[in-house]
This record gives sequence, structure tokens and C-alpha cells, in this order.
Amino acid sequence: MTRFDFTPYRRNTVGFDRLFELLENNGRVAQNENYPPFNIERTGENDYKVTVAVAGFKSDEIEITAQQNLLIVAGQKDADSNDNRDFLHMGIASRNFERKFQLADHIHVTDADLADGLLTITLVREVPEELKPRKINIGSQPAATVIEYDADAKKKDSKAA
Repeated sequence: MTRFDFTPYRRNTVGFDRLFELLENNGRVAQNENYPPFNIERTGENDYKVTVAVAGFKSDEIEITAQQNLLIVAGQKDADSNDNRDFLHMGIASRNFERKFQLADHIHVTDADLADGLLTITLVREVPEELKPRKINIGSQPAATVIEYDADAKKKDSKAA
């Protein structure tokens, strides 16, 4: 496997260490990590949907954990659910799994639904108002407020006190 060297990019960027570590770590992940299959789609400008094929799993056998910048979908089959069956062919995979998805900053899970063997997780990007881009005008500093100083009024105030 060819490894990509990010050194030239690291020396010309500031604050992207987490991104480069993520890219390097994903390159080291085992290539046969393809169960269960999944789709990631963009449904709007700030809306995303992750669909995971979890045929044979019930909703109580699936656990979804959302941490900061990480979504973990895990399936744990009951060991005793297939005890009384004698399979001639077992083509539907029912093994335990854990699938991790790295999330960008400010992406939150809003909903999860299981229907027809597909687990659908809805995500939305909610960027705080103070982090949204804003236009900075050049040379338009706010005018200084001028407060007139009245020396005679100051003398009157100090005599009254």
C-alpha cells in the first residue's frame, strides 16, 4: 500500500493537524472493513443522511453514540437467537459490528430511524452565529463620540457636594 506524505502540506498550513491525523489514520485502517454497507448523502446545504444496511437487526440490538466529531453505530446480536435453527445456507450476515464515522465540526445528529432493514441517521450542520463568515469593511471605523467638557459645571458640582 502506498502511503501519502503530508509533510509539504503540514509546513504550509496552520491549525490543520487534526485533519492530517485523520487522513493518515484512515489510510492505516484495514481494507476489509466493509460490513455493514452504508451510504452517505447530502440532502441539503447543511443536511446529511447516513443509511446503514442492518438487515436482521432489531432496534434494541443497535446502539448509536454521538460524540464530538464522531458517530458510532454498533450492532450486537443476541447469541441465543439462532440456537434452535439449522441453516442449510446462511447468506444474511448477522455478525456484530461497529462502524465509526468522523464528523466535521458543528455536525449534530437530529434523528435516527430503522425501517426495512435500513438504519437512517439524519445529521445537520449548525454553525454558531459568531463563527459564520462576516464582512469586514475597510477604513470604516466607528466615529468617536465627542463628550464636551464643561469646566464651569464641574466647579459647580464640586461646590455643591
